[in-house]
Amino acid sequence: MITLKDAKKWSRMGIRATYGQALLMLAERYDNLFAMTADLGFSSGLQRFMNEYPDKFLNVGIAEQNLIGVAAGLAKEGSIVFASSFAPFITMRCCEQIRMNMGYMKMNIKTVGLGSGLVMGHLGNSHYGLEDISIMRSIPNMTVVSPADCVELVKTVEAVAAYDGPVYIRLTGGVNNPIVYHEDYDFNLFKADVLQEGQDILILSNGSMVYYSLEAAKVLRLHGINATVINMHTIKPLDTNVINQYLKGKRLIVTVEEHNIIGGLGSAVAEYKTRLNHVPKQLIIGLPDAYEKSADYDYLLDKYGLTAQKIAEKILANLEEKYDE
Repeated sequence: MITLKDAKKWSRMGIRATYGQALLMLAERYDNLFAMTADLGFSSGLQRFMNEYPDKFLNVGIAEQNLIGVAAGLAKEGSIVFASSFAPFITMRCCEQIRMNMGYMKMNIKTVGLGSGLVMGHLGNSHYGLEDISIMRSIPNMTVVSPADCVELVKTVEAVAAYDGPVYIRLTGGVNNPIVYHEDYDFNLFKADVLQEGQDILILSNGSMVYYSLEAAKVLRLHGINATVINMHTIKPLDTNVINQYLKGKRLIVTVEEHNIIGGLGSAVAEYKTRLNHVPKQLIIGLPDAYEKSADYDYLLDKYGLTAQKIAEKILANLEEKYDE
């Protein structure tokens, strides 16, 4: 049972350290659990796991293609494999191996993208995870998940360990990670979580942007706009039922993500909307289709309009726009 104390502790530790704690807890329950990394054991939060379960841990070095190949072999023999590296490396360096071993062969491998979005800050574009959702969701048979906070990450790791199939877990945010879930709750890997209801607009978000979307909704309320806010933690498969249920009567549907505006949650929702009639217009809030600057994480979020105030301002400006009939 997850408590408020757990939520606060994991928040202080940060998303990557919490990932290591989640695997450590799982190792007590699954004899066939295996943790792998491409020379990022400490950065993956796996130091205690390495020490306590050395026979369940493997570092293949800076060789992501080999990481997936070895993971596929372990999965073929019945292991539940979690393989981690920085988001651009785990999704792009070994994209062909992921496509064949995870997508085509449906191997039970859980890839974990560390430090996705802009959180790598001064390490710059080589380490930013800007395109990972678009790449991974284009691979057949792949499930793509972006947890909202550390508590949801723990719930996600538990859920995907019990799920037989290839998964990509996208980790956004850093230490002192904002808390969305303050206690235990029912998590369904394939069902979005409705956090609040409002009659005017629908906001869909995931990862780090769930907290900021909830805060933006508070700002909007001061302007007389009531928002439904949904944590769309799983981008593929998309929970279209919840979209159908909550878009009716809305003036605007908004997607918010720490990802390129091309190919992520916004694109997934827009693709689904093409099948529907009489739906509201959509505002996609995310990162521009460009290489970003190297800077402090909070500065970058503000610069690219991914803070609560700036999200709210974008929504208000869109609602005020006049369109020709």
